[in-house]
Amino acid sequence: MAAQWAKTVRALADGREIRYYDSELRERSATDTRDLAPVESRSHTTLDALTGEWITHATHRQTRTFLPSTDLCPLCPSVSGRATEIPEPDYEVVVFDNRFSAFAGGPGHCDVVCFTSAHDTTFAALGLARARMVVDVWADRTADLTARDGVAQVFCFENHGEEIGVTLSHPHGQIYAYPFITPRAEKILVSADRHRRETGRDLFEDVLARERDDENRIVATNDEWLAFVPVAARWPFEVQLFPRRRVADIPDLDDSQRDGFADLYLDMLQRFAALFDESMPYIAAWNQAPATHRDAWWLHMQLFSIRRAPGKLKYLAGSESAMGAFINDTDPAAVAAQLRAAR
Repeated sequence: MAAQWAKTVRALADGREIRYYDSELRERSATDTRDLAPVESRSHTTLDALTGEWITHATHRQTRTFLPSTDLCPLCPSVSGRATEIPEPDYEVVVFDNRFSAFAGGPGHCDVVCFTSAHDTTFAALGLARARMVVDVWADRTADLTARDGVAQVFCFENHGEEIGVTLSHPHGQIYAYPFITPRAEKILVSADRHRRETGRDLFEDVLARERDDENRIVATNDEWLAFVPVAARWPFEVQLFPRRRVADIPDLDDSQRDGFADLYLDMLQRFAALFDESMPYIAAWNQAPATHRDAWWLHMQLFSIRRAPGKLKYLAGSESAMGAFINDTDPAAVAAQLRAAR
């Protein structure tokens, strides 16, 4: 399905932007009636000289909203007598500047992406049309943020489940525009460069060829995308989704690729949800090209859960948290078989 949506940009009471994405043009004229103080800028990034990684310190985030009751949810539409972050009485998809941005006052930026106005639902239950709209929203915001001065990499993601650390249960995700290249991306770029120098081949192409040849870890596919458990999976349940045709980022995806992703991604989320008779917390993380390395990248998504078994979570303890050396209690091929059977 080709994208059909309209965007309306408005201002919140403290000057932050809010963007309404609708399946057809609608008047979005509601005013934010709250008395909000200007956003305070208390963020700064510091380079760890030992690891070469950038650390962001954002002390103002200590006061962000934490596990409010449903009737106080700041991501639900505004109603008479209670104004929220979204002034309108209803919406389809909304993106607004995060009041508690990790990069307030600096060259980076943080968005909040609300997938639906319905509070008690999940991304997996959105339906194909809404999921496809969200892909377009990710693409629109990625294109805008990548073009900004000082932005090195754009990261779209969703944290789902209180066990993951979600502090607002309303279905939503976030977008970070980093003023630096993230450690994961740096490592991938180094590996890709080394692989090309040593073999003369492309690392991403070889990884996908290996997964296609060894079908044991493939969970599901369609004409445009491949979903598999990586051979070196570090999380108990982890799937990577790769487009069959190479692109650098979400804006590069054509309509067929966006359609194919929405369909396969919903399928993966539903498989995760069907694994156990309890909630499956997850992180969905887009790996987009750093702004200065587009030709060396292949867009992909990581979808993973910290739940390793019913009633058991994977905690990042000494080896993982201190040394970054992961120890996984599950077998990638066995996990892929579980996911193939889960529906």
